[in-house]
Amino acid sequence: MKNITIALFAAVTLLISGGAAQATGSALQSSAIVATAVAETGMLIEPLDVVTIPAPLRPDVRPVTLAQLEDQLRRPELQASLNKGSIAVVYPNVEEPFRSAFLAMIQGIEDRIKLKVRAYPVDPKVDTAELNNTLKRSGTKVVIALGRQGLNATAGFDREISVLAGGVLLLSESENVMGISMTPDPAMLFSRLRVLLPELRRIVVVYNPQKSDWLIKLAREAAKAQNIELSAHVAGDLASAAKLYSQLISGADNRHDAVWLPHDSTTVEESTILPLVLRESWNSNLPVFSSNVLHVKKGALFAMVPDNVELGRTLAASAMGVIAGEVRRRPLVPLRELHTAINLRTASHIGLNLGALQQRSFDFVYPQP
Repeated sequence: MKNITIALFAAVTLLISGGAAQATGSALQSSAIVATAVAETGMLIEPLDVVTIPAPLRPDVRPVTLAQLEDQLRRPELQASLNKGSIAVVYPNVEEPFRSAFLAMIQGIEDRIKLKVRAYPVDPKVDTAELNNTLKRSGTKVVIALGRQGLNATAGFDREISVLAGGVLLLSESENVMGISMTPDPAMLFSRLRVLLPELRRIVVVYNPQKSDWLIKLAREAAKAQNIELSAHVAGDLASAAKLYSQLISGADNRHDAVWLPHDSTTVEESTILPLVLRESWNSNLPVFSSNVLHVKKGALFAMVPDNVELGRTLAASAMGVIAGEVRRRPLVPLRELHTAINLRTASHIGLNLGALQQRSFDFVYPQP
């Protein structure tokens, strides 16, 4: 794949007041099933109109206010470029309920640029050369590629078309892709965990460097910024991961430690490793949190799940930055547009009693109160 030129999105902190809506256990289960389909297509679940708790911006991300974005939109040259259809979206041609997730992202894109965008649903065997020519003829400058299928469709595009990837699971630096991964930002996960467990001192994680090295680098920075120790352990196969988890959980302090389950198919394998970790941590009263919302239903304390409309808005801000010439190359970034799910039964089991006000700060609650 050719090098993809892309602008890093400008992070926006929204100051919103209000309470977060709670969802029933069945709603969480339905939404989580959609979220897990990203392995092949990068699908994300339909969001609720709710508020999440933002973590502090990392120092390497330049904050941009809503007023600055609006000023950028009013620039005559940028508005003229947008009116000519400079931004297009490529997304997987899939059926419901998955299609709604991508349409929500497109809605967010249109909300930000205040215009309809040309959206191209693509199949796995799409003719990329023909798509490239179609986009060039229409004056496209930036393509927002949603999901793995959408990203694959942009392979081989001409250099004059910049590509921004969004909602793709388990991208790595080796893929030379710029954009936003579906993997939740460790800084936001750790911030939420610290609110739940003020006495937290250490986070334990087992990972495969081939899949998660880029994420663990970010996690180390996030943990240091929040005065938390990140105890990261390498496992290249299932047997090594299982052995490590047993040792680490048995030696953990359930008052000050927690286990993090990242998106890593080696060390968080669903049929063997996940049941082992959840069972042993339950027996030890050790908190476990995850990057995968499905794990909340199965017993993890909490997890984070994408907010599709907000993701679309952030992708649009990045695309506008490219058109305006404000290009900042940066490796893959994790997802910050997130909702949060909590398992009240697990919380109670580890001695964490959440009041009604705390429960309302979560977007999904399982099981149903």
